[in-house]
Amino acid sequence: MNQQQEISVKIPNQILIYFLLSMIKPSNFIPESDKNPGLEANNNIHAQRVLVDKKHLQRNYDARIKYLIFFGLIFFLFIHSFWKYGILNQAIGFILPSASAQVPFVESEGGFIPEWSRLKFSDMVIREDGKITYRVNGRTETRAWKSGQSIAEFLKLGDFEDTELNLETLNLGKISRAQNLRLNNLRLSDFQLMNWQTVPSLSRAVPGLANKSVKDVKPLDDFLKRQGIFASNRRIGDLAQIPTLQRARLGQGINLKNYKITDIPGLERARFDGFGNWQESFIDGVPGLTDLTWDNFPGLLNVDLSFVGKVDLVLRDIEANRIRSISGSYQQGFNVPCLQDNCAHAEMAGIGRTTGVQWISGKVQKVRGGFGILKALNGGKEPTGRNPFGSAFKQVIWEIDESTGSMQTAMFFRICKTIPFIGRTCSPYFIGPVPFIEYREKDPIIFGKPSTLPD
Repeated sequence: MNQQQEISVKIPNQILIYFLLSMIKPSNFIPESDKNPGLEANNNIHAQRVLVDKKHLQRNYDARIKYLIFFGLIFFLFIHSFWKYGILNQAIGFILPSASAQVPFVESEGGFIPEWSRLKFSDMVIREDGKITYRVNGRTETRAWKSGQSIAEFLKLGDFEDTELNLETLNLGKISRAQNLRLNNLRLSDFQLMNWQTVPSLSRAVPGLANKSVKDVKPLDDFLKRQGIFASNRRIGDLAQIPTLQRARLGQGINLKNYKITDIPGLERARFDGFGNWQESFIDGVPGLTDLTWDNFPGLLNVDLSFVGKVDLVLRDIEANRIRSISGSYQQGFNVPCLQDNCAHAEMAGIGRTTGVQWISGKVQKVRGGFGILKALNGGKEPTGRNPFGSAFKQVIWEIDESTGSMQTAMFFRICKTIPFIGRTCSPYFIGPVPFIEYREKDPIIFGKPSTLPD
């Protein structure tokens, strides 16, 4: 019984061996030497030739592996040298196809410029919560904002004083014409700064008001009667020297909702900077200003194109110690190096030494900012960046996506005050981010002034 089992096992094993040999040499299922012993010598010669051929092929294979390792090492050293000295970045930048920025921005001869006719305060939505408390002019103030809120709700006219927006030169007439507003449908309460105006401040701010009779200006006639002054037939200008009227605020004496803006003749022609404490009005406290497109601010239209370039490569967190910087702040200059492990940035290309300079991301590097008393806010720091469109806001690289070769920039704003007998003071640009222009590699970009380059 055991012998039969052994024979039955051997037979399948022989079949398996012959089958495997047939996979190598299909024409010989059974060795020819078993059929014809005279062929055994020829088979031996053939086997020796096969062995020689195998050795020859093995030597060729080993040689190819050595050459592959050698040339791979040379290629690695070549790429490493290019990367180290920045040559690879420039080469790839010229090879990659051109891309374009998103609307509402237009391409000028020097770079992308916001399409001011489609930009307005109401569209500028902040993406992070914030709150700051400070003491100025003898009182404590607080500014707070929530993500998703328009900057018009928490930024004031004074925050943009002496900037390219020139908000102080506007008046309600200009805004109403641009917005097709009917002033006779608006109440005095819609114009926030009317709350703290006095008779003297109004007589100075509104053209021709000082020469009008009190009886011709119903809001002031009612206000004066509330103050115990019955002077309907007198000139408004003659009352400006009455001591009790120097501090009596209009909003505390009458309900401004009961009067139209047109009830004060000439109010629509008064420049904002003519009113008392005009800087304290929020942007949305001026009828129509929130939706006034920025092409109505002529100072923004004169963009300096003397210092421009192209976005070459965008690089993220692994970049460290970048010293050829063209970003910074008004206070620290715009060539502040990034001496830290994380220096995400955009490498630029341009004329001469502009090629290879780095605009560091403001999300990873902070620099000194602000001036005067308010420079202490936010620890005296602001995101690194540039001001190519003036001092109204700062442009900051915020998000970088290497996979798409793109970067999202953001606007950052500041708080400004005017202190009597001292002058103007501003915080660092730390209120943001508000989404701005998106760039892709090879897009033109405006750097603005100053045009200083790092060594």
